[in-house]
Amino acid sequence: MIENKIILEKSTQVKDILKSSGIDCWITFTRESQVNGDPVLDYILGSHVTWPSAFIFTAKGESIALVGQYDVQTVTDSGVYNRIEGYISSFKEPFLKIITELKPENIALNYSRDSEICDGLTHGLYLYMSDLLALAGFQERIVSAVPVVRALIEIKTVEEMKYIQMAVDVTEEIFRIAADSVHDSTTEFDIARTMQTEVDRRKLEFAWEMKTCPSVFTGPDTAEAHYIPTSRMIEPGHLFSMDFGVKVSGYCSDIQRTYYAVAPGERSVPQDVQRAFDIIVTAIESARRTIRPGITGEEVDRVARDLIVTNGYAEFPAGLGHQVGRYAHDGTALLGPRWEKYGIKPTLKLAAGMVFTIEPRVSVPGHGIVTIEEMVVITDQGARFLSTPQKEIRVVSLQSN
Repeated sequence: MIENKIILEKSTQVKDILKSSGIDCWITFTRESQVNGDPVLDYILGSHVTWPSAFIFTAKGESIALVGQYDVQTVTDSGVYNRIEGYISSFKEPFLKIITELKPENIALNYSRDSEICDGLTHGLYLYMSDLLALAGFQERIVSAVPVVRALIEIKTVEEMKYIQMAVDVTEEIFRIAADSVHDSTTEFDIARTMQTEVDRRKLEFAWEMKTCPSVFTGPDTAEAHYIPTSRMIEPGHLFSMDFGVKVSGYCSDIQRTYYAVAPGERSVPQDVQRAFDIIVTAIESARRTIRPGITGEEVDRVARDLIVTNGYAEFPAGLGHQVGRYAHDGTALLGPRWEKYGIKPTLKLAAGMVFTIEPRVSVPGHGIVTIEEMVVITDQGARFLSTPQKEIRVVSLQSN
């Protein structure tokens, strides 16, 4: 759960979102949220509820919570809701009274075919709410809350950005420590353990499951992504990379860095490795310069993808970048190609306040993968780096420890 200052910022944000999206009434409906709750609850309450509970925001500025009696004090303490009602035996009666009083023109619920962040309402609770709204004669007024939830989660507030930047800064510091620890018998697992020890020492959380945070890949013929570090040793002439992030006060970083282990007698990075690295750096900067409010993620992806393919490399097998926030993979809009698996995500327009990764990659035969992942935030003027962009490939000499 996130701190109350952010929740208050987000509740203020909701009112503006409803006005601009044409949504008259937005309802988050959940129960036993610690077991199977709607993730949007983190942004509008910051704690869990037990019995069926409705959190209602209207375009007129009303904020109403209908919760079990034992949850009333917790909701009151949030400072978000100007009307709080508790119930004991029946959710139905007080809910019907509230919704009938409001008489909303439309009622947005948290379901979506395309966006996991907007799909927090379970099918069972959707049926439950549909039946209740039918009793009030409002069933035909149900719409998807995608415009509301997307904007609420994707557009970061000042306080949210503070913690994201802190997470980025710590991540870069740990990268430096990990690279300095590499020697002639270092394995992928050794690097991961060094980084995990640094996270524990700082009493922070990992940005994703610790088993693969960090992911560490060395040389050719590796899993390349989303896999646990192995006992494979860093060898001379091999590229190795780390994919890593931490979580600070509930907000994530997600960054990748690439290194080269020099072979005996080598005075510089091999030309094919250097060329691939330079292409990736150029692709990232070209994508960053393309990003601006109103453009689609598909257009940004195409800039980097075309540059890489035009220079003779295979098309990278994933999107160029994803949003980051409370999760390492957050938000709906995506920097990616219009592939079937991505649905509408690459066609959505970008907006100021969104935080994205930019992470193209290419393979260098005999050496491994060149991959860099930077983080940017979109502003009214374009996109600026949150991470310190890797412009040069760091060379690591495998000396005895």
